[in-house]
Amino acid sequence: MAGTDDAVVDEDALYVLTAVLLTPAQFPSVLGDDFPAACAALGLEPYAEGYGLVLGQDADGARWTVVVDDVSLVAVAIAAWDCGMEHELSPGERTVVAVLPGWPLAVAVAAPGVPAPHDPPPEEGGRPPLTPPGSDTWGPAQRRLGADEIALQWTQWREQLDDGESFASPDTPEEERTPQPEGVRRALKEARSYLDCAPPPGRVRSSFAPGGARMLRVDGPGWSMVARTDDIAFVLLDEEPCEVLPVGRGAELPQLLQDLDGIAMRPA
Repeated sequence: MAGTDDAVVDEDALYVLTAVLLTPAQFPSVLGDDFPAACAALGLEPYAEGYGLVLGQDADGARWTVVVDDVSLVAVAIAAWDCGMEHELSPGERTVVAVLPGWPLAVAVAAPGVPAPHDPPPEEGGRPPLTPPGSDTWGPAQRRLGADEIALQWTQWREQLDDGESFASPDTPEEERTPQPEGVRRALKEARSYLDCAPPPGRVRSSFAPGGARMLRVDGPGWSMVARTDDIAFVLLDEEPCEVLPVGRGAELPQLLQDLDGIAMRPA
């Protein structure tokens, strides 16, 4: 594999553009509601240690996703890139688990000196190229991407709510509830059920948030929830296209979030 600054095009090289982790605690949620589902979307076994996904182009410009089992190597590269440092990512051949056509995620950059990114020619009996989900429809993938965006831009989304605004909390009496899709209560009920019956790995994930809080990401069939343990929650539903539904803290939500954080997968 090669970096994107190589001056000479190597016909056998993969010019690495980016990489992501595929582990129980950190995976591209666009692929599924949990880690096993995300692995299945790529035809992989849900190996507990996880994988690294290396996205790049070959000398013809074709898009390829290389799956490797050296998670630490990929994690170090990602950390360096996030800090603005140069770091060459060159997994050894023995670490390669699979080479898949296409990219499962949108990549905004391209390798210099090679043709524009495109899917490789189909192979007889081969799987179709991976493609990122479109933005002109609404479904599970778009719902999960929406939840990703809220987690990344929590402050901006939170500021859109007027402090005096009334919105439902899990313990709000029925007669006092602001009209809200019944799916929100279903999502909260199913999230609470995870405390009694462990969900598949990755359904509940916890990451750092300012002030000692944790950012929770909880998913289930048809719904996604993003919450901070010291604040409110937002719910997205398959049946409510593009709607972001806030859930107030009330008396029950704080404990639910703390309990979910207790069973959540956390990045190493």
